[in-house]
Amino acid sequence: MAPQGQPASVPDDGLTTRERRDRPLLIVHTGDGKGKSTAAFGLALRAWSQGWPVGVFQFVKSAKWRIGEERALGVLADSGEGGHVDWHKMGSGWSWVQGRVDPDGDPAAAAEGWAQIRRDLAAETYRLYVLDEMTYPLRWGWLDVAEVVDTLRTRPGRQHVVVTGRAAPQELLDAADLVTEMTKIRHPMDAGQKGQRGIEW
Repeated sequence: MAPQGQPASVPDDGLTTRERRDRPLLIVHTGDGKGKSTAAFGLALRAWSQGWPVGVFQFVKSAKWRIGEERALGVLADSGEGGHVDWHKMGSGWSWVQGRVDPDGDPAAAAEGWAQIRRDLAAETYRLYVLDEMTYPLRWGWLDVAEVVDTLRTRPGRQHVVVTGRAAPQELLDAADLVTEMTKIRHPMDAGQKGQRGIEW
């Protein structure tokens, strides 16, 4: 039997316990700390194990990059067990410039990626969507925040969505059911250490 969390309060919303428990969630992982995408891919592993179809949409990372989670989820998806996993890369890469992400990618690729997500949401293609680093094209004005938030808020069926990235817009935070802020206390990059295999990718 699965562990059962106990809510702090039960709203008077007319829903049964099961209806309330199975309500689809909009989740945001934001903040300056490490682990936002890693936590989202952890959710993808859980979704895969439940047999859910999973769609991963990476908005900033380059299509040339091969990250560990992509390989692992691909192997699992091909195993014949669990759910199907599709991996979409819309970015041309990013670089750190004085502690921030440099917006030198492709706005058109981000717009097409979002158009595909809208189509998939309308068709209820996946049970879990990982919208990785999506806060950046929202911050840079490549995507319309109000339109994105409205689409995510009104999505049909039982589709869970997790959005990752620093400085999530307030409108997205207000619409989310679950928000986690990763707070950086210390990071090896602060001491001049570059990212390393098995930790960052």
